[in-house]
Amino acid sequence: MMAAIIVMTACSSNANLPVEPRDAAIVWPKLQLAVKPQSDIEKSIAQMVSTMTIEQKIAQMIQPEIRDITVEDMRTYGFGSYLNGGGSFPNGDKHATPADWIALAESMYQASIDDSIDGSTIPTMWGTDAVHGHNNVIGATLFPHNIGLGAANNPALIEQIATVTAREVMVTGIDWVFAPTVAVVRDDRWGRTYEGYSEDPQIVSDYAAAIVKGLQGAADKDFLGDERVISTVKHFLGDGGTVGGKDQGDNVATEQALFDIHAQGYVSGLSVGAQSVMASFNSWHGKKSHGHQYLLTDVLKNQMGFDGFVVGDWNGHGQIEGCSVDNCSDAAIAGLDVYMAPTPVWKPLFNNLVAQAKSGALPMARIDDAVTRVLRVKMRAGLLEKPSPAQRPLSGKTELIGSKAHRDVARQAVRESLVMLKNNGNLLPLSPKQVVLVAGDGADNIGKQSGGWTITWQGTNNTNDDFPGGTSIYEGIKAQVSKAGGKTILNPEGRFAIRPDVAIVVFGEDPYAEGHGDVDDLEYQPGNKRDLALLKKLKAQGVPVVAVFISGRPMWVNAELNASDAFVAAWLPGSEGAGVAEVLFSEDKANPKFDISGKLSYSWPSHPDQTAVNRFDDDYKPLFSYGFGLSYADEVELGMLPEVIQPHLDESESVAIFKRAVQPPWRMFIGSDDQRLAVNGAMQQSSTVYVRTIDKERQEDAWRVAFNGSGRGYIDFSSHLASDFKASLASDSVLSFAIKIDQAGSSDNATDSINEPLIEKTYIAMKCDTDCGEPLDIAPTLNALPAQQWQAVNIDLKCFRYSGVDLGKVTTPFSLASASPLILNIADIEIRPLHKDETVTIECQ
Repeated sequence: MMAAIIVMTACSSNANLPVEPRDAAIVWPKLQLAVKPQSDIEKSIAQMVSTMTIEQKIAQMIQPEIRDITVEDMRTYGFGSYLNGGGSFPNGDKHATPADWIALAESMYQASIDDSIDGSTIPTMWGTDAVHGHNNVIGATLFPHNIGLGAANNPALIEQIATVTAREVMVTGIDWVFAPTVAVVRDDRWGRTYEGYSEDPQIVSDYAAAIVKGLQGAADKDFLGDERVISTVKHFLGDGGTVGGKDQGDNVATEQALFDIHAQGYVSGLSVGAQSVMASFNSWHGKKSHGHQYLLTDVLKNQMGFDGFVVGDWNGHGQIEGCSVDNCSDAAIAGLDVYMAPTPVWKPLFNNLVAQAKSGALPMARIDDAVTRVLRVKMRAGLLEKPSPAQRPLSGKTELIGSKAHRDVARQAVRESLVMLKNNGNLLPLSPKQVVLVAGDGADNIGKQSGGWTITWQGTNNTNDDFPGGTSIYEGIKAQVSKAGGKTILNPEGRFAIRPDVAIVVFGEDPYAEGHGDVDDLEYQPGNKRDLALLKKLKAQGVPVVAVFISGRPMWVNAELNASDAFVAAWLPGSEGAGVAEVLFSEDKANPKFDISGKLSYSWPSHPDQTAVNRFDDDYKPLFSYGFGLSYADEVELGMLPEVIQPHLDESESVAIFKRAVQPPWRMFIGSDDQRLAVNGAMQQSSTVYVRTIDKERQEDAWRVAFNGSGRGYIDFSSHLASDFKASLASDSVLSFAIKIDQAGSSDNATDSINEPLIEKTYIAMKCDTDCGEPLDIAPTLNALPAQQWQAVNIDLKCFRYSGVDLGKVTTPFSLASASPLILNIADIEIRPLHKDETVTIECQ
């Protein structure tokens, strides 16, 4: 460690006090950075900057996304960098091969150094979210998410994990990863809780240094060598401490607490040489971090001495007061060096910044500083001298992706991350020479055990086939038991014909990422205790029960703990579920090969509303304290815990279908009369319809839908299980969605305002397993809506009943179809009671 944690005497203080920027040196240290400026590099940079045009400089400050630029765009503009967002792949193909990734990297690189149009030969660089392994690439090694790694509390292992991640990233020709996340989470309702290593800044500090060294190499050894990537410490600053755990919310900590609690990962990560920092979506006392000159410039750059560059987060500059996503010089003035500008907004943003530079509204000194920082990192990384991506030493060595050696590291991480909360009667470890029932919907589900940021952004719509080489928890159990001569029964519902000696129930949260993952409290499965019912059913049959709980945060599971003989928090273990089984079983119970060693890096709540319970709090009363975790040698009996009776949600409450992400159990499909395609990424195209994610209010929280008019096209949100909406009908609920019409009567993929002819027949339908009901033509309603404006549409559920839909057997609650050219955007699809101040858009008598 290059900097010690400040001892905190009032960590729990988070009072909403007014904050006036002051002398940064009072709170913030001057860091001793391991990577120091080199005079020859600085001279070269100054010479380059002096010869660059304004357009070339601004291009270094723009980072578009692969869905929104072409190779010709790169040749024309010479962007300093580009990215792939979560769920975005080369050619829009979720199953793109490493060769496809390399091909795109190579073509973008060659276009960037082609000076025939833009006059620049500066290489571009590709950034990606490799946050628990190279998680966008099929077949990559996926490690436990950070919350599990925090429970392992092993910085040396973390450095190994980062080294493996860097190698697998380099195989695909990518230069730069957006990791580590060093958020110190204070309220576990936050949907990104699992991205934080701990509520304790000490673990976060230790890990930040370790992962930066693993990704980039040691400053005095192989710094940014052929097997290393540029790292990004994120998100600056205070994203883990927002009021109520709200994603992109407001942190109201005092400045001292901001440093003591939330900045320690930056102290250590920057000290060992991290070359980029990502600005945060959150605010500090109401001022957005992307526009916070005091934090970005006075603190980070001037006082702490950071000389790399600051990159924005997904259009985060557009959230600054007075800014929009396509016009925001204030972000650069505040200290942002690189605008992350996904979606087509990159072009007007580029043009506006160029105009503001020429007018003097954006000072040239600030532009030159930003470009200098970008070039400094590129030179330190050797990007101006290295061969092109396809020619680098690890490029194309696909045997490294998901290799046994890499997966062995991941399995070790899984084993060390497990935390045992209960082991009554010393049930664990189990003998593998038994009949073992494996139940629960997480048992044979690698996507569920891997969580968000897994192939797709939210981690949804993945199957086991998307994880070649990976193992589910069940597969690991089966291997252990079969090898010893025992018998394994897999039945998610817990049914069995042969009486088992023990049942292992694997259950927990479904995958989510930011925004969608925010919750109101920490109760597990409020109003629908199906997993508790499964545990109780097995207990009632006299079967000993081992609960393996998958989650991205500590949760209130008192009832589930009571219904289990042993309870293990497995967090989100990633692609190597076999690591769980290696710990649960031992042929020699007295001398297990692997003990269970994980300790809570987050305090466990004693009731559902205890959402902010952290070590060093003045009134600290968790159910399980920070650092708790049983080993097999411990003989501790957990008594019955209080089970607060929670009111069941009325069946007529809201049912989300698409809210920022497709909500389980629904899946999204597009197609035509003779074609049906699952939408597994951020874009998909059929013969009649094209869809891609766009931003409405937050990152990728809406869909753009383009019907080309070549035949009937549709989008569906469906499940193989039928849902009963009769209670919703009785409560006068509506099918509600937000819609924005872009264009009708033309198959051109444009964003011009709507022109004649008007929208032709466009249908909304609900569907059952068998034909039921007729679709509703909503063209008259759409034609009455203003173009280019988001509008809410509320359809009375009675309309579907009158059309013949059996609302007790709905498998597709939302289907939109058109045979005519039409481009629209859609978001916020749900079935819900009508709000008091709303009206029904479409009603039927």
